[in-house]
Amino acid sequence: MPHEKFQSCIDACYACATECDHCAASCLAEQDVKSMARCIKLDMDCAQICRLAASYMARGSEFAQALCRLCADVCQACGDECAKHQMDHCQRCAEACRKCAEECRRMAQMA
Repeated sequence: MPHEKFQSCIDACYACATECDHCAASCLAEQDVKSMARCIKLDMDCAQICRLAASYMARGSEFAQALCRLCADVCQACGDECAKHQMDHCQRCAEACRKCAEECRRMAQMA
């Protein structure tokens, strides 16, 4: 079953999507929201692609490998941006993004 083979990547994708959603919402509550604009945009992009990649892996899509490569790139960009901000929600998001990028790269090489 495809979802069992890639379960750790699927789990990392869902965890990352959750952290990105939380980070975006928390950034919107920051004092200087304008300075968080890129972070919020990347959080939204990352959450969406993580959920999409997880669903492609779960059903064994022939495009899962290519999508996971792109997901890793988006996660890396989001993690790099979040790491620039000292807020706890950004730091937790950066860590989840790094882990997801690593899992997605590993999946793309295995598949």
